[in-house]
This record gives sequence, C-alpha cells and structure tokens, in this order.
Amino acid sequence: MKLLGEARSLVKANIRDYGMYIALIIIMLTFSILTDGLFMSSRNISNLIDATGYIAVLAVGMTLVIVIRHIDLSVGFAAGFLGAIAAILLTQMGIPYYLTIPIILGLGIVVGLFNGFLVAQIGIPSFVASLAGMLIFRGALLRVTEKSGTIIIKDEQFNAIGNGFVPAIAYVNGLNLFSLILGLLFIAFYIYSEISKRRNKLKYHFEVISGPMFTIKVVFISAIIAYITWILAGYNGFSWTVIIMLLVVAVYHFLTTKTVLGRHIYAVGSNPEAANLSGISVKKITYIVFGSMGMLSALSGILFTARLQSATTTAGTLFELDAIAAAYVGGVSAAGGVGKVTGSIIGAIVMASLSSGMNLLGVGISYQYMIRGAVLAIAVVFDVMTRRKRA
Repeated sequence: MKLLGEARSLVKANIRDYGMYIALIIIMLTFSILTDGLFMSSRNISNLIDATGYIAVLAVGMTLVIVIRHIDLSVGFAAGFLGAIAAILLTQMGIPYYLTIPIILGLGIVVGLFNGFLVAQIGIPSFVASLAGMLIFRGALLRVTEKSGTIIIKDEQFNAIGNGFVPAIAYVNGLNLFSLILGLLFIAFYIYSEISKRRNKLKYHFEVISGPMFTIKVVFISAIIAYITWILAGYNGFSWTVIIMLLVVAVYHFLTTKTVLGRHIYAVGSNPEAANLSGISVKKITYIVFGSMGMLSALSGILFTARLQSATTTAGTLFELDAIAAAYVGGVSAAGGVGKVTGSIIGAIVMASLSSGMNLLGVGISYQYMIRGAVLAIAVVFDVMTRRKRA
C-alpha cells in the first residue's frame, strides 16, 4: 500500500511527464485488442516507427522553438525543398551521398539562421517570418520539380537511410541478433544513467523516490525497451531511420539537460527579460535554436526523400503541423520554458499510433483528422489546467 501511495504521488507530481506515456500505453493496448493483435505485430510496429522518423526529428527541433516562445511554420516545405535539392545533387550532378548529406545539412543551418535573423535581429514575429518562409519554400519546391514532377533517386546507399535496416550478424530463433544486442546495450545505458543520476541527487541531498519505487520504475521501463526490441528484432531489426532518430534524441537530450546552453534555452523560454538581465544573450539563443531547427528540417527532408526514394512536389505538406502537434502532445508548454525532447518523440509516436490504428480499423480519413485534432486540443487543455494548478 505504501508503494502504491508513493506511485500515485509520483504520477500526480509529474503528470505532465508521465501522462503521455500512460496515454501511449492505453492507445496501443486498445488498438491491439480491436485489431486482434495486428497492431502490435512486428511488421506494423516497425513500419509505424519508421514512418514516424521524419516527423519525430522535426518535433525535437520544434520543441526547442516553442520552449523559447516562438514557432516555425516553414519547416515542412523547407524539408521538402531540401530533400528535392538532395535528389538533384544525387541524380543530376552526380555528387555522392556522403557529400550530399552534409551539404544539405549545411544548407538547412543557413535556412534556420536566416529565420533566426528575421526574428532576433529584425524583430519580425516568428509566426510571420516563418509563414513567409513556408510560402517561399513551397514555391521553390514546385520550381525545382516542375519539369518531371518527381525526381527518382536510384542511389541505394542514400535510399537505405529511409528504407534500410541494420545488418544482422546472425538470427536466433528468427530474431535479429545484432538488434537484440543493441537493445540490451540501450537498457544497460538507461540503467546506468538512472543509477548515476540518483547517486548525484543523494550526494547533494536532493529529494529522491524510495529505493523500491526506483527499482520498479527502472525494471518497468527496461521491460518496455526489451519488449520493443524483441518486436523489432522479429521483423528486420532496427532500421537506420530508428538509429538516426535515437541519436538525435540522445544528442538533444544531453544538450538540453546537461549543458549550459540547455539551461540558457529554458531560461530564455521561462522569462526572456530576466534572462537578458542575467547576462544571457537572447538573440544568440534565438539564432542557435532556429539554426538547429533548420538543420533538423534538412535531416527530416533527407529521411523522407530516402524513404520515398524520390522527391515530389507535395513533399513537406503538413509536416510542420504534425511536428507542432507532436511537441504539444509530448508535453511542451504553449507559454514557453517547459518541454522535453524525449516527450516530443513520445508525442510523435502517439500521433502516428492513432493514424496506424485507425487505418487498420478502416476509419475514414475525415474522422481521422477530427480525432487527431481532438487529441491535440486535449493536450493543450491539459497544459493550461496543469499550469493553473501550479499557479
């Protein structure tokens, strides 16, 4: 009973963080029951996560943009346009993929810095500046693809980024051994990081949850990671899209939680005036966050283009809205200063799970849009209510 009471208190105190995980579990269990287990099949989960990749990457960058109280509507068509440029470099100019990718990422940073310049230096509201960018990139995308409509990419190494899987060194009872090893390494890293974090808090006399509750939490999350690994290993294992997505999350999680830059980003989002008075350059942080958003837009464009193995005139349509929805569902606050990149990934998976489950059930596209919109509205209402309670 004592542990149960502590668990309730823990969930209540961290409802913003744990709410999305609870929602994801409920969604997955519901669709698994309604589809007689088809939703949780290895093939469907693998396809679901792969299809989430390019939106999840955008959601990570969008989280930081919203944290500093801005928005970027240009990321969708920027991703589509940069993906088309990658296709042109590969097919028409003969530039190899290992040079094309850094070139596109560099162009993405330039695009992001330009948005940052308009917002930080000129003082244009981010909504207006990014809306202008969205229209410009939409036109640019149509321009570069107007001759053929679709640019087919035949570079197998580039296409593997969106469709390929980590090679299997062997199979054990039909399971990809290398993917199992990767999953075990990830679990080991998670356990080590949690124990290390707990020790540091105890060292400086910070409040921590009890030992038994800590053990239950670590075992539960490790079991979830192990289950997902087992599911993916039963199909083709970890895809390169998943590996890239995990690397992006790991890097940005480290930057936002373990570095001075991360603390400055959240300080600017919480109170820009106070941050400026304390010596933090709000303009510099704005440049960095928008530059980062531009780079992740380019990476998203690469993942999407590689997945389709082509660049199309419709690439990037509604990407920005999906990224914003994933960020809000993942716990970012509309008021700024609150939000985690890990949450944005969960938010992206929640939205993708809804689409995948409804597709398997044969729900009409009109109802799908309405349901996803309702989920987004609930997430924002939840954010407003939790902030009122804390106030």
